This record gives sequence, C-alpha cells and structure tokens, in this order.
Amino acid sequence: MSLNSIPSSERVHIGIFGRRNAGKSSLVNALTGQSLAIVSDRKGTTTDPVLKAMELLPLGPVVMIDTPGLDDEGDLGKLRVQKAYQMLNKTDIALLVVDGSAGMTTEDAKILNRIKEKKIPYLVVLNKSDLFPDHADSLHGKTNTENSEDFLWVSAFDKSQIHELKERIARLVPSDESKRHIVRDLVSSMDFVVLVVPIDKAAPKGRLILPQQQTIRDLLEAGAVSVTVRETELEDTLKKLGNPPALVITDSQAFPTVAKIVPDNVLLTSFSILFARYKGNLNMLVKGAEFIDSLTDGDTILISEGCTHHRQCDDIGTVKLPAWLKNFTGKDLNFEFTSGTEFPLELDKYRLIIHCGGCTLNEREMKYRMKCAEDAVVPITNYGTAIAYMNGILKRSLEVFSAKP
Repeated sequence: MSLNSIPSSERVHIGIFGRRNAGKSSLVNALTGQSLAIVSDRKGTTTDPVLKAMELLPLGPVVMIDTPGLDDEGDLGKLRVQKAYQMLNKTDIALLVVDGSAGMTTEDAKILNRIKEKKIPYLVVLNKSDLFPDHADSLHGKTNTENSEDFLWVSAFDKSQIHELKERIARLVPSDESKRHIVRDLVSSMDFVVLVVPIDKAAPKGRLILPQQQTIRDLLEAGAVSVTVRETELEDTLKKLGNPPALVITDSQAFPTVAKIVPDNVLLTSFSILFARYKGNLNMLVKGAEFIDSLTDGDTILISEGCTHHRQCDDIGTVKLPAWLKNFTGKDLNFEFTSGTEFPLELDKYRLIIHCGGCTLNEREMKYRMKCAEDAVVPITNYGTAIAYMNGILKRSLEVFSAKP
C-alpha cells in the first residue's frame, strides 16, 4: 500500500453474490468500466473470491468482491459456496445478482435471508434486462421482494441502468456522521498529542505501520498537533514541550516503559486500544483482558492476526505475547496462531482469544470475529488491551474515553 492509498480496511466493501452465470463478473466489469473479472459462458469461472480495491464514482474508494456461484456442485463446489458465504463477513453492501430469465431461486433466497439476518444493506440486481423488454411487468413477481427499492433491473451486456445502480449503491453507504473516529473526538484543535513509535527489528523499513498512519491523519482532521518520537526520546520531548500534552499514544510493546515516563496527570493510551474502540467493542475486549487472571495450566489460547507479515525472531504475536502471558499467569499455557483472512470456525477448544488491533480488517469483519467468540462463550481481547492489563495500566489507558465531555 502506498502512502497515498486509502487502506482497504477503510473502503466500502461491495460484495457481489449470485448463482453461476447470473452475470456477477460481467456486472463487476460493467460497474467499474474495466475488465477486472474473467467472463465466460462456462459455469463456475469464478472459483475463489476476488477482491479488488479501486475508485467507483460516485461512491469513491471501494473494494469490489466477486464471489463463486451459490449453486456450485460437488465437494469442491461446496467449499467454494462456503467461501462465498464467508465474504458476507467483509461485506458492507451486498448485491444479489439474479438471472432475470429465472427469477429468484432457492440459492438466491437462502443467501438473501442471510444478508438480512446480518443486517447488511442490499440490492437485488435483476440482470439480463436486454433479453426481456417487458421485464418490469412480466418478471417482477419472480423477485419475491416486497419493496421496489430493494431491486433493480439492469443489463451488464448493454450497460442499461448501470448508472442508476451506482446511484442506488451510493445511497446505501452510511453517512460520515454515523462513522466512528480513531481519536479526533478525544482531542481539540491545537492540542498537542505525542505519539510514541518504537523503531526496532519488527518495525517496517522506511514507513510507519497502518495504525500509526491512520492516527496521524485523524489528528490532522481534528486540527491537533502530533509529535512523533521513539520511546528513547520521549522524556526529553515532554520536557521541551513546556506544557503537558493533551494525550500520549504509544505502541503497545513500549507501554511499560512509556507509562513510567508519562506523568500521571497526562492522559495515556495505545494505538491498539484506540482501534479496539474504533473497530469493535472495547468493553468486551476489556473483559477479555481481565479473564487472563482465570487462566489455568493446560489452557489453549488463540492468538490471531488480521494480516500476514514476515515474522521476526522477537515477533509480538508468536514470541513476546506468549512469554508475557506465561510470566504473568505462572501457568503452563498452550498457544495456537492464525493470520490473514482465515479465522477458525470452531472456537470451543480455546479458553481465550487475543487478536491484533485489526487495522487491515474492516469494521464488519472485526465485529464478526468478536461475535464468533461471543457465540462460543470464549473471552476475546486484543494485543494492546492485554498488554496494558498485564502491566497494571489498563485503567489508566481507558481514562481518555471519559475525560472529554
């Protein structure tokens, strides 16, 4: 990702669902005006979900998700259908593409019900209108939709109603006013905010990691002044500022060191805790951190990351966190690790889940993972919240959320 690119996690994810040969890939190409998806008369051309970040007017930055057909067959086909359903966990707006000549089928109705259960804004897109000039009268009943606002006739072939489809999708995007913020609602214009960013072996070469980039941008939106330092320069920086900063935000790994340096009268939190509030349910993650005290010998802990990266010898997820947990609890614990887009469907064997900040996951997927944990009655927390708890500074780290009226 370039420094000028909008992260995929911050883009509206538009999922395209439907049966084989309903025209999903053709619709993706028609919407984007590009040949992003392979189109063929042969059923099952799309065998895996395809995600493409792009600009789509009038929406702006989006991620288009083209999925396998819902009527795929055989053992491999069942796995492809499962993959398609899993994409609902990433989807902010769902387009159910229906072959206009057939109307709604059992497969279409099944996924539409799932879309409604998940409360995902959606449109039923009746494709191939070019084949049926009188479609409005002859096939309306086949949609099984009660509200005309829920469906739209289009033709991916001759592009009719594609502009109207874009306009309808844009109306489903949540307004900016309803969106959460990372930090801008916690500070005021011209507040000084100190960001503590360690530069060690695990730090990416030549750039900042995504949460740090996004936090700096959010502070700019608030009109606040951000000062970025390593933990080794933090003490001198605080002295040279003259007045105490309104807030100090630290990388989780440096939490213990930073907490000793920052005066008690200065608000302190971490990037990870900010993202816990931004993308999930902070209260649930706090309770998950408190559950660390209840761990016993032989318990298995899942440590999960939303991205894949080259792991260093002192990797926080696979090395540091397990060591800190064993030292804090004094228990003989077992650990399992996942990364990337895969998240276990069966969670019953775990006593605790510790997730990363989820900066590469969109809000819907992060909340899906938390809901999976809740349904399995498995406590869940994240890196920064767990680290703050084990260092006795979690309560202090949460004060920032009650300090600003």
